Amino acid sequence: MELPNFKNRHGERINSAFHPGKREDLLVVLGHGVTGNMDRPLMVAVAEQLSQAGWPCLRISFSGNGESEGKFEDSTVSKECEDLSDVLDQLPDGVRVAYCGHSMGGAVGLKSAADPRIEVLVSLAGMVRTALFCETEFGDQTPGSGFMWDEKDCPLSQAFVDDMKQIGDLLDEAGKLTKPYLLIHGTADDVVLPADSIDAFEAAQGPKHLLEIDGAEHSFDDESYPELVSAIDEWLSEHLESSSPR
Repeated sequence: MELPNFKNRHGERINSAFHPGKREDLLVVLGHGVTGNMDRPLMVAVAEQLSQAGWPCLRISFSGNGESEGKFEDSTVSKECEDLSDVLDQLPDGVRVAYCGHSMGGAVGLKSAADPRIEVLVSLAGMVRTALFCETEFGDQTPGSGFMWDEKDCPLSQAFVDDMKQIGDLLDEAGKLTKPYLLIHGTADDVVLPADSIDAFEAAQGPKHLLEIDGAEHSFDDESYPELVSAIDEWLSEHLESSSPR
């Protein structure tokens, strides 16, 4: 599969890495969480292991993150939804897509789920209650002068706070979802609480499955990767590879 050098609608380069797989015309696009990028261990492990199982994968860094162009302060769920749409615009014709998002990348997936080009949705510790997350994690910081988790490279912007509050939560989007939806969450996650996945699972109307991995934290780990990847592999085999294009 030949892929372009991706750019978003603002002309910012979207850094990406492609992992080939034996299946043709299928692609798993992976999106990272807040303050993350495509090179976070979870993103690399999932892409490498799914690729070994035959699934072509594309890791992306949303604009303003990692080696992608753009300002981190402009990074919001809404802008990352635009980035994802722009990447899908530039894929070769006929490629069928599953999107797999971690944390805030999970919120991007749920907010983008109505896009007909996304056939299957996978959420890894996916954020659903965006306003609550923002208040819980960053409520003691002042937008414009504070930082996310004291990371000096990750300033807390007013744009991010406003976007998270405006979205509020994505339970309505989950309730409208009829596409195959796999949710995976660690029971020890104290960043995005398992209740986000539980409630989104209950709201979703289509084929769905919730896997809770006992003892796994927000970014999972080497011990939980095999169970996580196996679940994704089985879900994609059932709902992407064996289904007709939508």
